[in-house]
Amino acid sequence: MVTGFQGAIIAAGRGDRLRASGGATIPKPLVEVGGQPMLARQAMAMLSAGARSVVAVINSETAALARDISLPAALQIVVRDTESSMESLFTLGESLAAGHFLLATVDAIVPDAELRRFVAESARLAATKSVNSFDGVLALTKWRGDRKPLFTEVTDAGLITSLGARESSLVTAGLYWLPTEIFRFAAAARQRKLAAMRSFLQMLAQENIRLGAVEVEGAIDIDEASDLEAARRMVAD
Repeated sequence: MVTGFQGAIIAAGRGDRLRASGGATIPKPLVEVGGQPMLARQAMAMLSAGARSVVAVINSETAALARDISLPAALQIVVRDTESSMESLFTLGESLAAGHFLLATVDAIVPDAELRRFVAESARLAATKSVNSFDGVLALTKWRGDRKPLFTEVTDAGLITSLGARESSLVTAGLYWLPTEIFRFAAAARQRKLAAMRSFLQMLAQENIRLGAVEVEGAIDIDEASDLEAARRMVAD
């Protein structure tokens, strides 16, 4: 098992789609899956997969409601009302030491065994020294009708050549193995007035940051009440 890496969680959103669908009345990071708030569950999953520490960015509403919630001691919380998922990522970068880190959105629920496999495979791919090596790795999963997926196109060698350009069978799964080198593109991303993290990932691919792909099974992105119920069933099983 790979150990000693850093974990990072984007959890600064409000979860408006989940609230609107009747799945929650509180911020998404505090909604329970498997008997734990999603924020605690995601942090524990990373620590169990070998992370030495985890940093998460949450908004002020979540912070105010989370004061009485038990969170892992190795979880560092940064409270910031960010304007976008991209800015949440850049906020996390302020707390990360140089090297690769495991990034997840708080609502990306993946079976623990698949998370460990993704970490092991991503670390291997990113450490390979060859002309075909990868700078970072994205977890992909088969598209099952999500309303706002980030479609990907991948070569037979596992290189992601396109993000979001057109519909495909594989979409991102909310897990990423990335180098802190990506933060040197932050100023350029802001100059281009990018907002969503998906736009930043597209920019990285255009800037010749080689992103590889590892397909994972059972990944659920919790956006609506039906996703939440599916995630709870999966964790219970």
